[in-house]
Amino acid sequence: MIQDILIPFLLVGLAELGDKTQLAVLVLSTKTTKYVSLLAGVMLAFVLTDGLAILLGNFIANRIPMEYVRIGAGILFIIFGLTTLLNRAEDDDDGSYELKSPFMSGFGLILVSEMGDKTQLAAALFATQYDPLLVFMGVVFALLILSSMAIYVGKILMEKINKRTISTAAGILFIVIGASFFL
Repeated sequence: MIQDILIPFLLVGLAELGDKTQLAVLVLSTKTTKYVSLLAGVMLAFVLTDGLAILLGNFIANRIPMEYVRIGAGILFIIFGLTTLLNRAEDDDDGSYELKSPFMSGFGLILVSEMGDKTQLAAALFATQYDPLLVFMGVVFALLILSSMAIYVGKILMEKINKRTISTAAGILFIVIGASFFL
């Protein structure tokens, strides 16, 4: 029973370190002070995407062409990047702006980018070998810890680094991640 939680927790946690979704959470956290709202949106997206993967396994992958999901995710990341860069030009002197809805920004970005991601596929595979409910708990707990850490790091970065520099780096990072979906 413990391995049903522990193995998905450890392996998904390790696979998600430095992943595009965690970088997206970190960047979004530099654009808000509503960290709990951002975390709630991010976690709802993870619960839905990984929960569906665990419940439906390969059914989703066989019905929705992953090429469409990748294109949609790439476009969404590029839009976030361009918006960040364009808003930077309109920002206050310190280069900061607040997300209008951290919950929806986190939810939308993670929902699309997590579809077909390696950790989502791993969760689906673990559910075929272990108790699906325990796999779900292990995966969600790993993603909660990593997302919380990414938000905390983003908060620290905002306190230490010029906000205009972070806005520029965030915009460029979103565009690069978005472009990577097309390669």
